[in-house]
Amino acid sequence: MQPPEVCAMRLAFVGDAALGLAISSYFFMTYPDVDCGKLTDLRSANVSTEKLARVAVRHGLYKYLRCDSAILDEKEFVITVQQEEEMEFYGGMIKAPKVLADIVESVMGAVYLDCGFDVNAVWVIFRGLLEPIIMLNALEEQPRPVTMLFGLCKKDGKQVDVEHRKEGDKNIASVYLDGQFIASASSEHKENAKLQVAKAALKELFYNPCDKMDVEFVPFQRKKRDVESITFQKKKMDVESITFQKKKMDVEFDPTKECEGAKQKLNGLCQREKWPKPTYRVEKEIGPAHDRRFICSVQIIIAEGMLFVMGDEKSGVKDAENSAALATIRSLQESKFS
Repeated sequence: MQPPEVCAMRLAFVGDAALGLAISSYFFMTYPDVDCGKLTDLRSANVSTEKLARVAVRHGLYKYLRCDSAILDEKEFVITVQQEEEMEFYGGMIKAPKVLADIVESVMGAVYLDCGFDVNAVWVIFRGLLEPIIMLNALEEQPRPVTMLFGLCKKDGKQVDVEHRKEGDKNIASVYLDGQFIASASSEHKENAKLQVAKAALKELFYNPCDKMDVEFVPFQRKKRDVESITFQKKKMDVESITFQKKKMDVEFDPTKECEGAKQKLNGLCQREKWPKPTYRVEKEIGPAHDRRFICSVQIIIAEGMLFVMGDEKSGVKDAENSAALATIRSLQESKFS
């Protein structure tokens, strides 16, 4: 029998691949008009060591780590993440230990095996662990600090230089703008020092993280609601060959109005298209008993795969189910399958 650490490494190996495929499929179907470069950035942001290590901390998976070393860096990282008010996309003051990301990948691998190597099924189960998923609008609003620094300064016609030096165990990075010192930061890791000094320089120069740059994303225009809740496993098909007609998806329902009756409309659509009946589930209950609110999901199976959509927060289960149904109708109408 293989030792536990070998089994965990094998699970992490297959989990890494399964997670990459699942997240790629999700973004491929969610953003049908986005180019490969941006899709790659989205995938990288959601499967990076920094993101997965934070998942391990936020869900308490780090507590199950059994390691001989332990690891001052991991303890400091856990404390730092627990104090973060918002998820750090690109890393915080302490570089994420890879062993924490490996835990998440191992769990993904185990679930993937239990699901019979069904990527679509494992995504439905595993997605909640990855929340909040970094979507395109979030990347547009919070670009990589180093890229943002160079892009904004170039736009202003200024020359940026980042100089590195070593002092004992510390890597020190300094930013100079047209030869003038702006900021400095240090870390045991060179790349993390560069990340931190870019953040410090942006703050010192009073650049707004939402400023537009020629080198960054062009804002992706969608309708009022991004199709952020779709899980759609691409099976053997050519996207260009899908033959859904607009009139078929027209369920004579105005998605800008209240969602009452959306379940009935979605049921009618599924019946007409000969799809199985939608399945609803309460995903989250929020608040005290006297002021309880619900978020529901709906799952439908169509010819090309499974569609999984979550609705908005509502005060009753029925309203939450209608919200999920409305989101599904809107998703079908807005996607290329309509």
